[in-house]
Amino acid sequence: MERTGAAAIIIGNEVLTAKVKDENGPHLIQRLRELGIPLVSVETILDDVDAIVDAVARARRKARYVFTSGGIGPTHDDVTVRAVALALGRPVVRLPEMVSAIQARAGTSPVTPESLRLADAPEGAVLLAQPGMWFPVLTVGDLFLLPGVPQLFRLQLETVLSRLSGTPVHLINLYFNLGESALAAVLDRVALDMPHVAIGSYPVFDAAMDYRVKVTVEAMDRAHVDDAVGRLLTGLPTDALVRRE
Repeated sequence: MERTGAAAIIIGNEVLTAKVKDENGPHLIQRLRELGIPLVSVETILDDVDAIVDAVARARRKARYVFTSGGIGPTHDDVTVRAVALALGRPVVRLPEMVSAIQARAGTSPVTPESLRLADAPEGAVLLAQPGMWFPVLTVGDLFLLPGVPQLFRLQLETVLSRLSGTPVHLINLYFNLGESALAAVLDRVALDMPHVAIGSYPVFDAAMDYRVKVTVEAMDRAHVDDAVGRLLTGLPTDALVRRE
């Protein structure tokens, strides 16, 4: 089966224990959506080597691009590099260019063994220069190891995305004053007839809203979206539609 799209792995005990709210997963979802790269999965796991190895292996089986967030640093719980290397069957090596960068950043201060851990990478890794930052993006093939700090994650993500391309989807939102039960037959029929169009149905239960169900219709081809919307509206009462966006 051809690997397409992207998969994300959010790494961090702090996320799973609610010490920190994950901002990187939602941001990655939004940016990949805007670029037109489908996201096939997002998994949140512990700072555990075995868990990361398993997650990377699963992600690489189903997605072309794999993004990890977290576990890149000099402390004891920063195990992402080692785990990714194991998942790829590669040794961890120390990159001379990163050693030089660390030494230059330290200036006259001593370079500790712990800080040199930032120079470790899976064999064959490539560094992507990061404008405005001394620390580059660490990549191995189509696997991108990004930091967990949201500000740094966003900066490095843009460096990666500038090198990727996708096909943005066309989306139309329809808002109906009918419940899902009244819409279901028409939705079923159009979805069955047009499997290349993604149709979603999302009810709301807030009396203050002016609609009861939001229906999304999306596809890479705008003509297919317009066709599906036309079929939906033809099959429903004319006064059922509150608005479309």
